[in-house]
Amino acid sequence: MIVDRNEYRQRREQIMEKIGSGTAIFRSAPIAVMHNDVEYIYRQDSDFFYLTGFNEPEAVAVIAPHHPEHRFILFVQPKDPAMETWTGYRYGVEGAKEVFGADEAYSIAEIDEKLPQYLEKADRIYYHLGRDRAFNEKILSHYQRLIATYPRRGTGPVAIEDTNSIVHPMRQIKSHSELEMLRKATAISAAAHNRAREFAKIGRYEYQIEAEIEHTFRVEGGIGAAYPSIVASGSNACILHYVENNRQLQDNDLLLIDAGCSYGYYNGDITRTFPVNGKFTPEQKILYEIVLEAQLKAIEAVKPGNPYNQFHDTAVRVIVEGLMDLGLLLGDIEEIIKEEKYKPFYMHRTGHWLGLDVHDVGAYKCGEEAWQTLQPGHVLTVEPGIYVACDIKPVEGQPEVPEKWRGIGIRIEDDVLVTPDGNEVLTAAVPKAIADLES
Repeated sequence: MIVDRNEYRQRREQIMEKIGSGTAIFRSAPIAVMHNDVEYIYRQDSDFFYLTGFNEPEAVAVIAPHHPEHRFILFVQPKDPAMETWTGYRYGVEGAKEVFGADEAYSIAEIDEKLPQYLEKADRIYYHLGRDRAFNEKILSHYQRLIATYPRRGTGPVAIEDTNSIVHPMRQIKSHSELEMLRKATAISAAAHNRAREFAKIGRYEYQIEAEIEHTFRVEGGIGAAYPSIVASGSNACILHYVENNRQLQDNDLLLIDAGCSYGYYNGDITRTFPVNGKFTPEQKILYEIVLEAQLKAIEAVKPGNPYNQFHDTAVRVIVEGLMDLGLLLGDIEEIIKEEKYKPFYMHRTGHWLGLDVHDVGAYKCGEEAWQTLQPGHVLTVEPGIYVACDIKPVEGQPEVPEKWRGIGIRIEDDVLVTPDGNEVLTAAVPKAIADLES
């Protein structure tokens, strides 16, 4: 299951339409060193991959719609049998053209010599100043030279614009093939969560459950974990990004698992919380019911035409109402929400975009006040929670939290596609109803 090469071409053509007489430059991700000379598994830059499908480092893609012959150019590592013995197969210059559809391709070593011909008649350069400082300086140096010679030539780029504002809105709306990749990623993620719930027993360690989850990811064909898996038992669930995963599961523990599989660089992101011994305590059940209601009502608010913040606001209101009913928050509900007095219990947003990146690209707001409007093809997470840390400190004027509530952390997260007439929960295969979690 891969994205068709024609789709990459269509994406580049969209870029060409948007930049007109400009030239866009995209840099591959660098190789990351883990320790000394040991490298992490390579992960391509998402924008670069979205436009090329090319998964090698030390590469540059140039889109130059104004050039008479070469509109898509790749600079790549040349074939080198000796190096390929160590680091793996390279497509090389010919493969860049034959397999990836480049009109022209060069060795990356030629970029300073060859790049200017694609910039000299462009009216502007489109490039994102990313983390590769050396390459940033290279692009700025080319731009400065062209600016200096502009008076003599009468052509050349007069500005640099960020590519994010062009590419990221495209990436927000998922194509059919992207949705198929996401369906596969979420299906594997769901299978891993269901396996973890079966495997979790009193006396086992969090890392053992983590191993079962990530074993499932790989066995089912995924690249691996989309992000460090969170397997948080007991009060560890109150740590939002807990990744130590070294505690032994105890009787009466809730186990919060936040884990997702990456498949073809597309990602799942699921959280479930359930009782290890098969039975919620009364306090756990009450808080779980509040979070579940918040999530279900928030998902109802995920539909085309609604502003992005609506599902978050919906979840917040349900959580605040529930905590007020328990006496854990006191006062006027509108004031509590406006002043965010609920934050000691619920300190994060209810979701984020999902796609090639787990926290995918794209604007959430349009200007200071207006929120992005949900559209068919958007994919996002819906993940409300309640966290009552053992040392929770309510805001001024709010009551102390009784001991019986402390140490309980709950989050429920699904991946949701906005459809023309509502939404589709891509991760519905993982149970979350209390009746399905108790034994």
